[in-house]
Amino acid sequence: MLTKKKTKKKREVYVFGQHIPMSADKARKVINQIHGRFYEETLMILELMSYRACYPIFKLVYSAISNANYNMPSKETNLIISKAEVNASTSTNKFKPRARGRSYPLKKSTCHISIVMKDISFNDEYRELDSLKRLQNLRWKKKHTTMCYHNMYSSEGVWDKK
Repeated sequence: MLTKKKTKKKREVYVFGQHIPMSADKARKVINQIHGRFYEETLMILELMSYRACYPIFKLVYSAISNANYNMPSKETNLIISKAEVNASTSTNKFKPRARGRSYPLKKSTCHISIVMKDISFNDEYRELDSLKRLQNLRWKKKHTTMCYHNMYSSEGVWDKK
């Protein structure tokens, strides 16, 4: 008896950047900002941030998008960064000449960056979250709130009591 195998559509795209010449802590600053964001939002953040780590991460995200276009038949707007990690890698040792013929070691650290992008058009979780956010935004807009300025020094409240 012949049975047909179910083919699962690919939902995730992986990108790895290895031996990137920068500290893992410096790259983590940027990765923490883009984790969980959409593709267009991520590119805009990376272009506007002024850290040195933004350029290699931008290249990795752009590579992930091109991989997704090639491997998955989905729109770019449905892609979200589901996982982003930075791990420390080996450090290269160089020596700098110092006074009296001595040498001083310089350690140049490197890191591995891995980014996983997920297509949210397959997931119902994100659809529910989007609908909840829309409802909350509508509820918030209906409320009439007024901003009051309270000067704590002239309010004759807590500060005047002994």
